[in-house]
Amino acid sequence: MGGVLTGFFSLGVVVALGYLLARHDVLGPGADRVLSKLTFFAATPALMFRTLAGADVGAVFSTGALVTVATAVTMAVLYAVLAAVLLRRRGAEVTIGALTASYVNAGNLGIPILVFAVGDATAIAPVLLLQLLVMVPVAFTVLDRQTGRRGVSRLDAVTGPLRNPLVIGVGAGLVVALTGVRLPEPVLLPVDILADMAVPVMLIAFGLSLRGAPLPGRGEVRAPMWLAAVLKSLVAPALAYVLGRAAGLTGDALLAPVVVAALPSAQNVFVYAMRYGRAVALAREVILITTIASVAVVVALTAVLG
Repeated sequence: MGGVLTGFFSLGVVVALGYLLARHDVLGPGADRVLSKLTFFAATPALMFRTLAGADVGAVFSTGALVTVATAVTMAVLYAVLAAVLLRRRGAEVTIGALTASYVNAGNLGIPILVFAVGDATAIAPVLLLQLLVMVPVAFTVLDRQTGRRGVSRLDAVTGPLRNPLVIGVGAGLVVALTGVRLPEPVLLPVDILADMAVPVMLIAFGLSLRGAPLPGRGEVRAPMWLAAVLKSLVAPALAYVLGRAAGLTGDALLAPVVVAALPSAQNVFVYAMRYGRAVALAREVILITTIASVAVVVALTAVLG
């Protein structure tokens, strides 16, 4: 259990550091927004580029990968339908909520946890590709429309997502992966520096935002928060297990997509919510709840299926 617990402990320490910095007003007001912009425009695109440039694109076509993709897509659609029909929610809040219910913390938690659970992190590649190549561009396109981009030409509406720094990082990384181009060290070194900064800065920004925030479940986002948290922490791994068994997966081949589905909502969603100025509280609270819940869920899954 050491690898799993170490991963969660490391994340918690960095988030706690952000909270302490805010508590003592070290960085001043609005620091969480500044750091979120830093990750959105510079660090996270570099991380996405590096991740995809070294990814095994062929892993997308494995059975476990299909289970992972089907689970994530189902959670996003299920949340959107339930939030609209049962909770009467509309607009960008539904889009951000759907991301919290389906977009997993694949990078800083997924890799070490999978290495501990099944011996390698190959299973994380499909969900990374799905999130970076499909979910992010689609979500940004929808959010651009929902957040009031009116009077924009059709050309701008179509090409807008392609100018997004995160999508640019994804596209460039995929080109490198598919072509096998070896980039020179003067190009890779600054990318590595920025990419290494993405996760800690993202986590510190998240910790900063917790200062003065209400406890999860007490604000006006209580209903959508619990809907997203239950779907992400309980329904997603259960669905992945059912789909995996139906596809004939056993042992580590089954455990891998189930553990991926049980990973908490990614801090990236909080960055996206901050960037668009919508459903920030919802993203923050779901990330916090699912991160806490995933400790017990992943440990239990590893004990039962491992």
